[in-house]
Amino acid sequence: MDPSSQNLLLFLFRNRKALLMAPLIAAVAAAIFSGPWFITPLYESSVVVFPSTTNSPSKALLPQNTYQDQDFLEFGAEEQAEQLLQVLSSDAIFDTITTRFKLIEHYDLDPSSPTLRTDLHEEFSDKISFERTQFMSVRISVLDQDPQMAADMANAIVDLLDRVKSRIQRERAAVGLNLVKNEYQKVRQELRDMEDEIKSLRRKGVHEYEGQSMVVSEQYATAIAEGRGDKVIKQLKSVLDTLAKYGGRYVALRDELHLMKEEEVKIKTKLDQSRVDAQQVLPATFRVNAAVPADKKEYPVRWLLVVVSALSAFVATMVVILGANTWKELKEKLPS
Repeated sequence: MDPSSQNLLLFLFRNRKALLMAPLIAAVAAAIFSGPWFITPLYESSVVVFPSTTNSPSKALLPQNTYQDQDFLEFGAEEQAEQLLQVLSSDAIFDTITTRFKLIEHYDLDPSSPTLRTDLHEEFSDKISFERTQFMSVRISVLDQDPQMAADMANAIVDLLDRVKSRIQRERAAVGLNLVKNEYQKVRQELRDMEDEIKSLRRKGVHEYEGQSMVVSEQYATAIAEGRGDKVIKQLKSVLDTLAKYGGRYVALRDELHLMKEEEVKIKTKLDQSRVDAQQVLPATFRVNAAVPADKKEYPVRWLLVVVSALSAFVATMVVILGANTWKELKEKLPS
């Protein structure tokens, strides 16, 4: 055995009483002071939820003009999980939960304190946590001295999360519905105006420009060649003049009307989708499990406090003894 090891063993043996008694006393003290008489035990309840891929009923359920249809039964990814965390951190969640469960009284805070909201936020953050897991789900955990209240709060937060996210979705959908409705009414009015103008052109004698122009031109040429009466020739000439005058506008209106009707169908589809989104709601989350009252406290971890206290006392005792011995040796070496 090398000299350093022998010195260490000798040191431990000479000071065995202090090195044993100090950790023992610290462990006993930690066991006593970590009990419920000194530290209020806290119980944890948690809920795990997965975000949905979409909250839009129209995108999830109605036919889409895309190859990437969204399945509302599919779990969301990182972006949707981050959105849930943002909603969970909102004032809507905080204010509703603190009011419903009377957390100012429950956390024994001073209602007249000028920093009441800050103090309440600190207690809320200490006792309630939201985190994204490696599986892109969100864990909601609540610590409380009452296990039933911890479970009730965790479940209430999940229920509120769905309502808040759905409310935000409906508010946006309502704005979109008004925009699409106005656009649809505008398109419908343009269609009516064009249809009225086409009816007016038809009353003037323009019905189907290309075919009508060809037939009347042949009739006109034949009438001249056969030497028919001036009345017939004048009538045919009048029809040709009318077609020449209004035919271009008729063709332009007809083609534009066809395109506008296609646009109307697209906007009508958007209108139907927006109306569904504004009136119907899909859950924002898939709840893996409901929170239940814990039957074992989460804090404090008594055995850990005892072990840490004993080890800390052992190390502290060694440092004190080494310091005392070093000081004694220095004093002996100093001239008297």
